[in-house]
Amino acid sequence: MSDLVDTVGTKMQTVSLSFYRFATPLSRLWALTMMGAARLSLPRIDGLQFWKLCGSGTGEGFTPIPNTSVYAILTVWPDLDRAQQAQQRESIFQRYCNRASEHWTLFLTPYSARGAWSGATPFTEEAPLQTGPIAALTRATVRPVVAAQFWKRVPDISGVIGADKNVLFKIGIGEVPLLQQITFSIWPDSHSMAEFARNNGPHAQAIRAVRDGKWFREELYARFRVADEIGSWEGQSPRILKDIAA
Repeated sequence: MSDLVDTVGTKMQTVSLSFYRFATPLSRLWALTMMGAARLSLPRIDGLQFWKLCGSGTGEGFTPIPNTSVYAILTVWPDLDRAQQAQQRESIFQRYCNRASEHWTLFLTPYSARGAWSGATPFTEEAPLQTGPIAALTRATVRPVVAAQFWKRVPDISGVIGADKNVLFKIGIGEVPLLQQITFSIWPDSHSMAEFARNNGPHAQAIRAVRDGKWFREELYARFRVADEIGSWEGQSPRILKDIAA
């Protein structure tokens, strides 16, 4: 467990975001089936406050073409202890881990959130730390009539994020293909993330287009401290916390 966890404490609301990669056709078929079947198991887990099952797009996830090898589960818990226990003990997460060729889970503490997700406000804001890695999550339901315009913007935005020397990780996931989309990224600190958001370019232009054209039927913007991580991704541990502290 990271030293940052002791600073943050374990009694704040914790969001766990798990990524799973499936290497074989049979495991990918299983994962696709679980997009429906897991909905029966997750609501029965003690202490689980909110959850979402997500697929991903090809490349880094920022495309409308589904990537059948990568899936994600977002869950919200009352504290870090319960979030970590669930990953270790609840059968639904163990089943995913056993089928996946690799998996990576981030434990996140919300410090800023605005908007709604499926009509709910799932994240409880906590006082932020001044240092440490920061995760940003944007979730939106795209209005069908402007979906084509939205997806024309996405490749430019993705390229700008990827070109930023500060971004530690980025991925695009979603609940419903084309219409319900999530962007997730990790930054070394709040300053580097804010600098990216303020800089003019495709990202800023897209934000103005969204606001002017009312592209989204529902939207949510949240920021998190990265409290802990387990597992590996792309064949290695991302080591978000350890690399920052080094």
